Amino acid sequence: MVQTVNMTEDGSVKVIEKELPELEKGAILLRTSFSEVCGTDVHLRKGKLAGVPYPIIPGHVSTGTIEKINGEVFDIDGNQLRIGDPVTFLDVHETCQDCWYCLVAKASTRCPQRKVYGITYSANEGLLGGWSQFIYLKPGVKIIRFSDPKFLKTFICAGCGLPTAIHAIQRSKIKLGDSVAIQGSGPVGLMASLCAKLSGAFKVILIGAPAHRLEIAKGFGVDHIINIDEYNPDDRVKKVIELTALKGADVTIEATGVPSAIKEGLNMTRDGGTYTVVGQYTNSGEVNLNPHLDLNKKHITMRGSWGSDLSHFYLAVKLVERYSDTFPFLSIISDEYSLEQVAEALDDVEKLRVMKAIIKPNH
Repeated sequence: MVQTVNMTEDGSVKVIEKELPELEKGAILLRTSFSEVCGTDVHLRKGKLAGVPYPIIPGHVSTGTIEKINGEVFDIDGNQLRIGDPVTFLDVHETCQDCWYCLVAKASTRCPQRKVYGITYSANEGLLGGWSQFIYLKPGVKIIRFSDPKFLKTFICAGCGLPTAIHAIQRSKIKLGDSVAIQGSGPVGLMASLCAKLSGAFKVILIGAPAHRLEIAKGFGVDHIINIDEYNPDDRVKKVIELTALKGADVTIEATGVPSAIKEGLNMTRDGGTYTVVGQYTNSGEVNLNPHLDLNKKHITMRGSWGSDLSHFYLAVKLVERYSDTFPFLSIISDEYSLEQVAEALDDVEKLRVMKAIIKPNH
């Protein structure tokens, strides 16, 4: 038997036991080392995502060691995988690579067949989420083997925030020397700050709260911090403009999930600049914009960025391996929780008491 977390439509979470599955050809049984608690998991608990097949086993970004393999299975680099290998896997699965979005638009995050571990697989379908002692990796799941077991924990520090941020950074088309304002100091905002700096930004401005998150951000390439608890919205905009030679940011990235941040972010972006929205993952409401003053007259390029694909996930793994000794990834973890403590972990994430909460199913 294996212990897993069962989340139901009413938001309750409890530990239950399930049978270990028989492996089909090409499948892997992964012993879970770490699984993150993401803001998406808070949304799932509150029923804010459409089409979720409750009950589910949450946990969409996880790491672990291979317990069993049925047949020959290879990682994305062509390495044959073996029992004991430290790996992670792309939570997005079953994109068809046969539809218009996959083949023509090159936007697999919009594939109608797309399924996601820990979100759009039901617990009744198997061990298909990370808050479980074991995860069933279906044939065809995209797996990446770590170069060292230490990255089992280091990578989960970045979690899904890093591939999500990489996608947003690519959509933003940051150039060498740009000034970049990041709205939001959660995991996505923190990783966007890091990626902006690595992409060539000369000035990275992080706008967020609470103070303990901003303190962590100092180690990730942030040049200036604006605490939203100390500045009102108008003063935040003025501060960004002051820090950018009275022009405004070349690129602004929204990673707050708060609709009112959109108007504020447009106001702190320079004429002819770029504004990228990545934080509005659920429907939190509407915002009023003046098309002439906020967009057209400012000649703004405004982009949305939804999720991530294998290219972003692969880059995230390689970035963590390359820069693990340069940036303090382990400082992102605020606390570690057992399966029995997942309700506490969800509360801590929702209340912003932690930067990153991780689940350790086998401890």
